[in-house]
Amino acid sequence: MLFENDWAASPLRWLMETLGHAQLERMAAEPGLVAAVDQHAAELRETISLDRETLGDYLLGFADELRERNWSFQSLHSGHDPAAVRLTAICWLARELNLLDESPA
Repeated sequence: MLFENDWAASPLRWLMETLGHAQLERMAAEPGLVAAVDQHAAELRETISLDRETLGDYLLGFADELRERNWSFQSLHSGHDPAAVRLTAICWLARELNLLDESPA
């Protein structure tokens, strides 16, 4: 996953463009991925407020942790990597809660 300049200015939109659209499309054909994303989304619902700022801040922290671990998104067909599923859950929540408008996250 590449972190372009200024990616942190709108992290939810950046994530959706980087891997979200493809992952959400993939969910239509993979019930196992839907179940995994649902579990991660439920955990996020219980843990943080689901508004644009809080979800964006959560993503920034999670992405920093992934960068420190040198994590990278391998491919759409590499199974259900927990970090990729968590990122997909963030995208799914952002889309479902209409948090992807033109305002920065």
